[in-house]
Amino acid sequence: MDDGWYSRGYLPHFDDPERIQFITFRLHDSMPREVLELYRAQLEQGLITEQQRLKKMEDYLDKGYGACWLKQPRIGRLVENALLHGDGDRYLLISWCVMPNHVHALIEPLDGRKLRGILHTWKSYTAQIANSWLGRKGAFWQREFRDRYIRNFKHFEGVKAYIEQNPVDAGLVEQAIDWPFSSARLREGRED
Repeated sequence: MDDGWYSRGYLPHFDDPERIQFITFRLHDSMPREVLELYRAQLEQGLITEQQRLKKMEDYLDKGYGACWLKQPRIGRLVENALLHGDGDRYLLISWCVMPNHVHALIEPLDGRKLRGILHTWKSYTAQIANSWLGRKGAFWQREFRDRYIRNFKHFEGVKAYIEQNPVDAGLVEQAIDWPFSSARLREGRED
């Protein structure tokens, strides 16, 4: 019986098309393996909790390490448009933010669609075009992604706020509507 849980190696995923999901995926060079291993070792040694480990990872991403190709307007818009493309057809795109080296999205899969298929479409399409524009080959996105299903309305509202406030919390803009690749900007009617 398929209960929705699966793993592609490291991270467990819960792929249930009946649930709203919070997804984070990142560029391949945004977080070195050594950093991930350090956080994992700290967790295993009881020095930090799982929640603290996840917070450390988010803080690290927000510092903008790696090539940060997504801050280039052409590539940031490519990724945002890829997210918007399936909205209302394959999933409901509730909230999103394309940061310089990672992406957050809050979606509800439709018609029995699986997260892994949705993510594969986003990542393969954008990687091919972005690599072409950048004149490079090789990995663009990290293979894994992080997903977390939404448990209740309070969790839903918290995640939605977190996604749209991420550029503000990372010190990239003063107001969420000023970030060029997010649902906050479109919700406020800013198309610039």
